[in-house]
Amino acid sequence: MKAGYGRHAILRAEWIHVAVVDDDDGFLRAIERLLRVSGFEPVAYSSAEAFLADATHARLDCALFDIHLGGMSGLDLCRRLVAEGSALPVIFVTARDEATVRRQAEELGCSAFLKKPVSREVLINAINKALGRGD
Repeated sequence: MKAGYGRHAILRAEWIHVAVVDDDDGFLRAIERLLRVSGFEPVAYSSAEAFLADATHARLDCALFDIHLGGMSGLDLCRRLVAEGSALPVIFVTARDEATVRRQAEELGCSAFLKKPVSREVLINAINKALGRGD
């Protein structure tokens, strides 16, 4: 079954689950819609703490974390996952592209570091690359 559209359409046997952790409700909802029409199944969280409290996060295929969250930061969330031995591919998004933060994200092994606003094409390419399906 084909999902998505254009040259980014994907073939899927089952949904690819992508966590989105962002405290900006408007951004969170927009990314949910974008992922859904692109053939992914978004799982939205308004905080790092909500993500950690959801035991189903172990079934995720990829994650999109905002850097600057209201409580625990996206970087701290990723550090915790790494410490727990998680191999979940993480893509960071931020409104402020700071060199120090970018370096920290890269040291944590992030799959991509994207600046908001992020285009559909850039985001979908980053997710596909994180999943080992890049162009």
